[in-house]
Amino acid sequence: MNKGATNKKKIRIKTRVFVPLVFIFGILVITYFFPRQGSFKYNFNEGRPWQYGLLTAPFDFPVYKPAAQLKAEQDSILEFYEPYFVVDEEIQHNALAEFDADANLNAKLTELPSEYKLYIRNKLNEIYDNGIMRSEDYDRIYQSRTQSIRIKKGNVAESRKVEMFFTIRSAYEKVLDDVPASIEANTLKAANINEYIHENVIYDATTSEKAQKEFIQQVDISHGMVQRGQRIIDQGEIIDSQTYNILSSLKHVTEERSGGTTRNNWILLGQFILISFLFIAFYTYLLYFRPAEYRNRKHVVFMVLLIAFFVLLTAITVKLELFSIYIIPYAIVTILIRTFIDSRTALFASLVTILMSALMVPFPFEFIVIQMAVAMVSIFMLKELSERSQLIKSSFFILLTYTIVYIGLELYQEGNVKEINWIVLMYFLINFIFIMFSYSLVYMVEKSFGFISGVSLVELSNINKPLLKELSEKAPGTFQHSLQVSNLAMAAAAKLGANASLIRTGALYHDIGKMANPAFFTENQVPGMNPHAGLPFEESARIIINHVRDGVKIAQKHNLPQQIIDFIETHHGTSMPKFFYISWKNANPGKEANEADFRYPGPNPFTKETAIMMMADSVEAASRSLPEYTEESLHTLIDKIIDAQVTEGYFKSAPITFKDIQTVKDVFAEKLVTIYHSRIAYPELKQPHN
Repeated sequence: MNKGATNKKKIRIKTRVFVPLVFIFGILVITYFFPRQGSFKYNFNEGRPWQYGLLTAPFDFPVYKPAAQLKAEQDSILEFYEPYFVVDEEIQHNALAEFDADANLNAKLTELPSEYKLYIRNKLNEIYDNGIMRSEDYDRIYQSRTQSIRIKKGNVAESRKVEMFFTIRSAYEKVLDDVPASIEANTLKAANINEYIHENVIYDATTSEKAQKEFIQQVDISHGMVQRGQRIIDQGEIIDSQTYNILSSLKHVTEERSGGTTRNNWILLGQFILISFLFIAFYTYLLYFRPAEYRNRKHVVFMVLLIAFFVLLTAITVKLELFSIYIIPYAIVTILIRTFIDSRTALFASLVTILMSALMVPFPFEFIVIQMAVAMVSIFMLKELSERSQLIKSSFFILLTYTIVYIGLELYQEGNVKEINWIVLMYFLINFIFIMFSYSLVYMVEKSFGFISGVSLVELSNINKPLLKELSEKAPGTFQHSLQVSNLAMAAAAKLGANASLIRTGALYHDIGKMANPAFFTENQVPGMNPHAGLPFEESARIIINHVRDGVKIAQKHNLPQQIIDFIETHHGTSMPKFFYISWKNANPGKEANEADFRYPGPNPFTKETAIMMMADSVEAASRSLPEYTEESLHTLIDKIIDAQVTEGYFKSAPITFKDIQTVKDVFAEKLVTIYHSRIAYPELKQPHN
C-alpha cells in the first residue's frame, strides 16, 4: 500500500470518529440542560377549553392558594412582624474607656472642668443604656405599622418601641439639649462628643430572617383538599379560575413528587433516549443521503451547533419563563442551513430542532404545526438565494405564515374568533424582526465557518468588481477566455446538478494570476510578439506555471473565499505545460528533464465543480487552435483532451463518474458548435445591365 493511500485511510478513520463525537457532544449538552420537570403531561390555560379526556385526582392533594392571594395574605401578616436586634455592650464599654483616656491625655478634654467631664460621661452612659441604632433602621421601623423591634438577650426577646432609641444625631442632640445652666453649650460642643457616640443596637439578620419565615408560616398556603378519585374536569369544559387553581395545584404536587432521585433518573434516561433517537436519525440521514456533508466537518459542526443552540434557548426560556417561545426565530435554522447546504437537509434539521423543542414547550401540537409550516415556507421562499433582498422578502412571508396558521388553529380548536389571543401576533412580529436580520447572520457564518452563500457568489461574479475590471484591462484576452470557460462550465454543471453559481464565479477568477505577466500568455499577445523567444524553456515554463501561485496570492490579498481559491489551484492540477516540456525534450535528446520544473503545483481537482472547471479550461483554450470548426473536429478535440486528463489520473480525487464525464463532453460539444457556427454569406446586390 502506498503512502498516499495510507494517509487517505487515516483521514477517513478520523472523520468516522470525529462526526459521531460531534453528535454525542450535542446529545450530552442538550440532555444536561433539558428541563427535568416533565412528569405533568397536561397543558392548560385559564379561560380555554380542556383538550384532554376526563381528569380525576390520582391522589389526595391540597388546593394551593393563587400566588397573588398568598402574597397578599403574607404581606398583610408581615405588617405585625417585629425585626430582631441585639445590644453590643462592648461598644458602650469601649466608648467610655476611650472618653476616660482622652479626658486625661487629650488637650481639649484635660482643660475642661471636672463638672463638664462628669456630665458628658453620665450622658454617654444614659444614651448607651437607652440604645443607639442606625438612622436607616430607625426610619424604616418608625414607618412600619408596629413601630417596634425586639431586643434579643440570650434566649429571650423583649419588644420595645423604636422611639425609645436614639440615632447618632438624636443622641448628640440629647447631650446638648439636657445641658444644665452651669455648663456652657459652646464649650461642650468643642469637646467633640460625637466621637464617642456609636451605634450599639445592631440588626440581627439571621434571627430576623428565621423569625420572619416562621411568622409567614402562620398563613395557610392551601384552602381545601381534593380527594383521590374526585372529578376535576372533562374534555371541552372551560377552565375557570377555580378549576385552574386546582389544576395548578395538581401540577405542583405532581412535579414535587417526581423530584426524587430515582424518578429523576428515569426522567433523565427518557430524555436521553428521545434526544439520542432524533440526533441518530439526523446522523443516519447525513450518512446515507448526504455523504458529502457527512464528510464535511465544518458543515457537521455548524448544523449540530445550530440545532443545539435553538434547543438550549428553548430549554432556558421554558425553565426560567423568560418570554413566549413564539419569539424564538426557529426559521433561522432553516434559512442558514438552506443557504449554505441544501433544502432537504435544512428541512430535516428543522424537524429535529422543532421536535426536541416540542418536548418541553406548552401546547406541543400547536407548536409543531406552526413551526413546521414556517420551515416549509422558508425553504420555498429561498429556493434560489441570489440576492440579500430575498431574505427580507421571506421574512414577510414567514410572518404571514405564522399569523395564518395560528389563526387557523385557533378557529379549528375554539370555533370562535373571540377566543383568539391577539397578543400572540405581537410575539410573531418580534420573531419577524429577528428573522429580518438573518442576512447579518449569513455574513457572520460565512466568516466564522468559511462558507460561501449564493448571494456572495453573485456579488463576486459581478464583472464590475475591481479585481475583474483590472483583469479585463491588463489581460483582455485572458478575461475573454475566462468568460468563455465560465459559460462552458456553467452549462455542464447545470446538467450534472453541480453548483453552477460556484463554478461560474470560480471560472471568472481562475486565471487572475496571469495579470502578473499577461504578455507571456498567447491569448494576450498580438501577432509578431512573443516574449518567450530567446528564453530557456525552463524559464518559460516557470513563468507559465507561476500564474497559479500568483493567482493564489492575488486572491488572498483581495480576501476571496477559499472555495474560489480552490479553482485557481486546481484548474491545471499537477499537469505540465507540455509545449515547453516537449520543446525541451526535443532540444535535449537523450537527457532526462527535471519534471518538477515543468509541473504545476496542484492539487488535482477534488470536487465535481473543480473537475468540470479543469475540463472546460483545457477544452476552451485548445479549441482556439483548430484550423476549422466542424462538429466532428470539435468532438475529436474534446475527446482527446478530456480522455488524456482521465488517463493521467487528474480526476481520481473528484466525485465524478465516467457517465458524468461523457455528459460534460456532450455539453461542451454542443456549446462550442454554437459558438463557432458558420455564418451565412450575405449575397451582393447585382447591378442591372443597361
